Amino acid sequence: MNTRFVAITLALMVAVTGCKKQDTAATTPSTPANQPAAAGASPSSPAGAGAPTVKPVPAQLPDVVAKVNGESVQRSELEMAIQTLESRAQSSVPPDQRDTVFRQVIDRIVGFHLLVQEAKTRKAVAPPWQVDAQVDQLKKQFPSEEAFNKMLQTRGITFDRLRQETADTVAVNQMLQQEIDPQIKVADPDMKAFFGQNKTRFHQDDSVHASHILIRADQNADATVKAKARATADDVLKKLKGGAKFPDLAKQFSQDPGSAPNGGDLGFFPRGQMVPAFEQVAFGLKVGQTSGVVETPYGYHIIRVSEAKPGRDMGYDEVKEQVREYLVQQQRDQKSQAFVDRLKAKSKIEILF
Repeated sequence: MNTRFVAITLALMVAVTGCKKQDTAATTPSTPANQPAAAGASPSSPAGAGAPTVKPVPAQLPDVVAKVNGESVQRSELEMAIQTLESRAQSSVPPDQRDTVFRQVIDRIVGFHLLVQEAKTRKAVAPPWQVDAQVDQLKKQFPSEEAFNKMLQTRGITFDRLRQETADTVAVNQMLQQEIDPQIKVADPDMKAFFGQNKTRFHQDDSVHASHILIRADQNADATVKAKARATADDVLKKLKGGAKFPDLAKQFSQDPGSAPNGGDLGFFPRGQMVPAFEQVAFGLKVGQTSGVVETPYGYHIIRVSEAKPGRDMGYDEVKEQVREYLVQQQRDQKSQAFVDRLKAKSKIEILF
C-alpha cells in the first residue's frame, strides 16, 4: 500500500479491520482510546522543497520522550502509537518520513495529554455506562475473550488501564463538545456554495451491493492457522452450494463483527474502498452471483453481489446532509485545534528527543 504516513489519523489503541481499506459500516474498528482529531497538529506534506526542516529523531529514544506540565510521556506510548499507525497502513514508516511522522505523532500525544489534564481541571466525568459501552464495542471486534486479552498483553497494558484511558477519552470528548459545538454554525448558503465549488466530489462511481462471509486469518499467521481457516471457508462454500442460505451462514460463521449480524451485508461501496483482492472479485461478479473463496490480508472471504449501480453525478438535495456534516466537522476540527493551541500556549511542554 503506497501510503503517506503523515496523512494518516493517529489512534493510540489497536484497531481491528475487516476487508475495507478505511473504517466503514461493514467493519467499524472503533477504539475507545482513540485520540480526538484535535489532539495535535494537522498533518502536513512530506519534507521537500520549501518545507520546514524537521529535527532528526534519534535511533534510540529515551524512556521518557516528553513532559507535559510535569507529566511524563513514556517511550512505550509513542511506540504503541507508531505501531498502530503502521498496522493501519499495512507498512512500516518509510525511512525518509520517520522524522516527520515521529514528530507529528508526539505532538498529537502531547495535545491529548493536555486535553486530559484540562478535562480533569474542569472536573469532566465520563459516565460509567458510556465507558462500559466503549470497552464492550472494542471487545466485540475480537473473535474471543482470549484474543482480546492477548491484544492487551501484546500492547503492554492492563484492562484497568484500558478502562482509564477510555474514561479519559470520553471525558475529553464531552469537554470539547461543550466547549466547541455551540460555536459551530453552518448555514444553507454556505452548504450550497461548497456544493457548487466541489461538484466533482459528488460524482458517484460505479458501486455494488455485496455481502460476505469472512473467516479471519492474519496475513502473517503461520501455515497451520491459515490452512485451518481456509478449510473452514471451503466448508462454508460447500454448504452454500448445497442450498444453505447465505445470510444464515454469515450469521453463523462470519468473523466480521460489523456485517455478520446483518447476514454479511456490506451495503453499497464504490471502487477503491475495499482492499484490491476483494474489490477485483466483487466488481467482477454478476448480480446474484457468488464467488469462490477469496484470500485477502484479513483472511478468507466468500462474496455475493446482490445489486449494481452505474456511476452518476448526485444533486444537491441528495448530498446536502453530507455537506452539512462535512462543514460541521471542518469547523469542529479547526476550533478543536485552536483550543489545543491555547492550552499549549499556557503549558510547559518538553520534548526530550
